[in-house]
Amino acid sequence: MFVRIVKMSFHQENIETFRAIFEDKKEFIRNSEGCKLLELYQDKNNKELFFTYSYWETEQDLENYRNSELFKSVWKKTKALFNKKPEAWSVDKKVSLV
Repeated sequence: MFVRIVKMSFHQENIETFRAIFEDKKEFIRNSEGCKLLELYQDKNNKELFFTYSYWETEQDLENYRNSELFKSVWKKTKALFNKKPEAWSVDKKVSLV
C-alpha cells in the first residue's frame, strides 16, 4: 500500500467550485478499484491551498484510476481552477500510530 499526496492551490473565487466538484465525486473516487482511503485537507493559514491524500493497494490501481474517464472528467474541471501548478508525490507509509 502506498499514499498519493496531491497539493493544489486555487484562485480564491474558485474554492467553492472545487469543493463542489470534490463533494460530488469523492465517493466515486474512493470506490475506485484499489483505493482504500481518500482525504481532503485545507491549509489553516492559506485557504487557497488544499491537499488530497489517497491510499492505494498498488501503483497499477492508481494508474488505472488516472487513466479512467472519472479522473479525466474531474481533472479537466479541476485544473481550470488552479492558481499554481499542482504537485504530487507517491510515498510509502512506513509508520502509523493511531
